[in-house]
Amino acid sequence: MAPYPLSAQEPARPKAPAKEAPKEKPPAPKPVTIDDLFDRLGKAGSENEAEGISKLIERRFARSGSDTADLLLARATQAFEDKNYPLAVELLDRVLALQPNWAEAWYRRATVFYQIDDPVGAMADLSRAIKIEPRHFNAWTGLGHILMASDDKARALQAYQRVLKINPQESSVQTIVNRLTPDVDGQSL
Repeated sequence: MAPYPLSAQEPARPKAPAKEAPKEKPPAPKPVTIDDLFDRLGKAGSENEAEGISKLIERRFARSGSDTADLLLARATQAFEDKNYPLAVELLDRVLALQPNWAEAWYRRATVFYQIDDPVGAMADLSRAIKIEPRHFNAWTGLGHILMASDDKARALQAYQRVLKINPQESSVQTIVNRLTPDVDGQSL
């Protein structure tokens, strides 16, 4: 028996507020992959939109997953900007020893080789970059420039057309293709 029975005159104790069921957090958004970015690049509606997406892709290309390799690439980039090409090549050689499957490092070394008038070395490195990442639009553009400089217009046109398949909004490459196509395919009547 309860020592103090509740009488009808005693007010009822207020009930504790019901606890709300914990709210489910919405699922975290799926991280954007490089494939997603390339898909968006191919569907970009304007040159400005495509440029923004291509910058995001380039940022992804510039990350190897190794802090050491990324640091060496940054130093090589600075050496290149300072026109210290021998140092840039040496640093990129070290990067490639650490990360031999990093397309961006091959592309960057090709750029240095081209600058020091070594088109054979540049083409070899561009080919390696493209083999690793076939959508590397900068490598395709560089390859097109080297082929044009060696007067291989047909293959240059193919390289530039490849760029446009990846990034249809690339107006500078579209201009080159428009000028080059009649030279390669002949004038239509």
